[in-house]
Amino acid sequence: MATSFPTARLTLGQMRRSVGRLTAAGVAIVISTAFVTVTLLAGGVIQGTTHDMVAAQYARADLVVSATDQEQGSFGADDVSAVAAVDGVDTVQPLVSWMGDLRNGGKGGYLAFAPVPEDSRLSPLELTDGAWPAADDEVALTPQVAERLEVGVGDTVTLARTLYPDGWADSQESVDPAADPAAELGEPEEVTETLTVTGLADDPYGAYATYGGAAAVPAATLDAWNAAEPYPNPVSELLVALDVPPAGDSVPAPLSEAIQAAADGVAGGTSVATTEEVATAKTAEQTGGQDLVFFVFVMTFAAIALLIAAMVITNTFQVLVAQRIRTLALLRCIGAGTGQLYRSVLLEAAILGAVASAVGIVTGAVLAQAALLVAPAFDLGVPIPTTITPTWQSVVLPLAVGAGVTVLAALAPARSATRVAPLAALRPSDAPTLHARSGRARLVISLLCVVGGFTALGGGVALGMSGGTQFGLVAAVGGGALAFFGVVLSAVLWLPRFAAALGALVARTGPAARLAVANTLRNPRRTAATSTALLIGVTLVTMMSTGAASARMSADSLLDETFPYDVSVSTSSPDYVEDVRDAVADTPGVAATALVTNAIVTLGDMEDAGIIAADPQDLAAMVNVSDEAERLTDGSILLSQDEADQMSLSEGDRTTVSGTDGSVDLAVVITTADPLNHTITAADLSRITDDDTWTDVWAHISGADATTVLADVQDAAAQVDGEAFVMGPAAQAAQFRQVVDVILGIVVGLLAVAVVIALIGVTNTLSLSVIERTRESATLRAIGLSKEQLRGMLAVEGVLIAGVGAILGIVLGLVFGWAGAATALSVMGDVRYAVPWTDLTAVLAVALVAGLIASVVPARAAVRTHPVAALAAE
Repeated sequence: MATSFPTARLTLGQMRRSVGRLTAAGVAIVISTAFVTVTLLAGGVIQGTTHDMVAAQYARADLVVSATDQEQGSFGADDVSAVAAVDGVDTVQPLVSWMGDLRNGGKGGYLAFAPVPEDSRLSPLELTDGAWPAADDEVALTPQVAERLEVGVGDTVTLARTLYPDGWADSQESVDPAADPAAELGEPEEVTETLTVTGLADDPYGAYATYGGAAAVPAATLDAWNAAEPYPNPVSELLVALDVPPAGDSVPAPLSEAIQAAADGVAGGTSVATTEEVATAKTAEQTGGQDLVFFVFVMTFAAIALLIAAMVITNTFQVLVAQRIRTLALLRCIGAGTGQLYRSVLLEAAILGAVASAVGIVTGAVLAQAALLVAPAFDLGVPIPTTITPTWQSVVLPLAVGAGVTVLAALAPARSATRVAPLAALRPSDAPTLHARSGRARLVISLLCVVGGFTALGGGVALGMSGGTQFGLVAAVGGGALAFFGVVLSAVLWLPRFAAALGALVARTGPAARLAVANTLRNPRRTAATSTALLIGVTLVTMMSTGAASARMSADSLLDETFPYDVSVSTSSPDYVEDVRDAVADTPGVAATALVTNAIVTLGDMEDAGIIAADPQDLAAMVNVSDEAERLTDGSILLSQDEADQMSLSEGDRTTVSGTDGSVDLAVVITTADPLNHTITAADLSRITDDDTWTDVWAHISGADATTVLADVQDAAAQVDGEAFVMGPAAQAAQFRQVVDVILGIVVGLLAVAVVIALIGVTNTLSLSVIERTRESATLRAIGLSKEQLRGMLAVEGVLIAGVGAILGIVLGLVFGWAGAATALSVMGDVRYAVPWTDLTAVLAVALVAGLIASVVPARAAVRTHPVAALAAE
């Protein structure tokens, strides 16, 4: 083999003699590829968890069959049986719920009832203790409900419900408003039933979080209770479990057609989709039409990680190979050909890249698995997988980055080595300089990259803010990478001068400081290479920290607009509204309440339009978007932008609202909070109608856990006479905030890896720089520089170069972070731009310490070497 493959023999020999230097470059490759691997694996966890939370009600069903027109069509028992009889269908379960008043003594209130699953795949509830109820007088509770009612398995609870005479609903729709259905049909009967708690069922993804939990009863029992209502809840969706899950992401056409034919009695027709398709659609509804979590927090982050990792590897390997040009020239002296040297360098890069990348992939997978094992201890509030799920992307992409980019990084140094004359190895190795021609070429290319890159970045931001998020992300990521490449390419031209200018502040402190400042200018390539290593890492850390902080602020703003109130309480009679409000206001954790009256009126050309009315001051003190509520005044109406567009109205236009007692002409105010759509003041409502109104109590939670306060409000409302139905949008909002927290937690973990990359990069380049200057340091020692002064010189130089890289990295990171937030998050609405001061201070401090350590530790070896011995070294 030695004879047949001389290049391989030469390469392996070189690698054996350069283990230390190769290890330095290999560590950077390992860290970078591990970083990419963890990012890609985390992406799968994020996407799966988010989809599961958004579409929790669909559980693990294979298919969801929906009535196309849910206002007109619904599934009956015959439709369910027909779908169940389709070949390939295993189990069908209607997606239905019922609200009931469940209590234990004075605790409890209205909550959602769900059917016991016929198949575990068709229910978001998971039995954790006891057994599922099998009889009409049995019930299973979620742990939250059981805790609130203070019951366990084997205890009893009471259910209060109303039995209506047959024909009650028809009599309610009588055209004669004076008709009294009770006189003809009899009074509704209030009944109380005792139910035994047979089990506890967890709701891991919070399908019933808005209701504060749920209770489960046999499906037949739930159907009977629902049918006894005057207006039973229609069944608009069916969950289907198949004998064999669909192989692809969509439903096979024959199966879809068979199911649709079986349910041909549903008015308006039906649609059939996989649960994944429904989950994607539901996620899109929650994120303004885009799968925000996947596109923003995963793909963008992974793309940036790939680019930055490539830069770190390139910089480290270039320094390594450049330092071996003298050795390569010596090989030319003893007969090695230029092609042999060229192939040897590339083969060495390929071996190093492949081995280090493989180690990095394994390391990244181990880190990701360790994170999944440790995560449950932090009570994230959402279930996450216990094991990683490797994909081809998580293996191929890191390997391609590590091996491919390392080979690409060696191309230029390899060409330089082949152009070195053999006699050059016999001359002293002077500090490299930058020739005027190459400097001009570098300047022109870097300017083109910077200008073109920032132009593309600006275009991507504009596209993202105008709704083209995907194309905007591509343009922004590509433009940002090109601009950053231009900055790095031109660093040798301006960064040493910038470092020297900054160093003027410390140059007067002594000769060691003056030497350190002079060194930054004497060898611009070395200074640029050293500082660029940290510049890359700090830019990444700052960019992602800024983007994460902006994402959190923007997500909070979006959630406040989506859930402007935290709790709503509906009563069965207006006589109890004030009592309910007092009870809710006295609940610990409730900061403010408001009475919100609902009415049916004519709005412009729309008949039977629903509006809500409240006192503006009470509303502003209660809602999470107080600035939106403060815009409501007497004589105005809040409309969402979509509603205003449908009515062909703009801000300041006027529209008429008419009721049974008159009409008012109101000025249009556009609101970003959709739940405040159709809101007017209570004074304006009193001028047009007192009929067909009902009043709810809205409440604002401050400084307390939303789930706990929701349970306390339910208990307080249950103590008031009359029926009170409590809903807690704050609990659902808290769930989404928890998703954001989990995602940002993963990002923070990845940032910690990025910090390690930055430290490895600066340590490698500074350490190699100190080793390269062994003769130089010995000369300074020989002419009288003390050990302490030599240490001080290297320390000042290291801190100075690291500080310059950190400052520039922070500036670039802020620009890129804000641009990324504007591009990716504008789909959510208004983007909030944050400056993470704490993170930036920590990054700057770590960078300075890293520069100090990276220069001082190698300096210890330099000062221990006798000047004569150092001068004799190669």
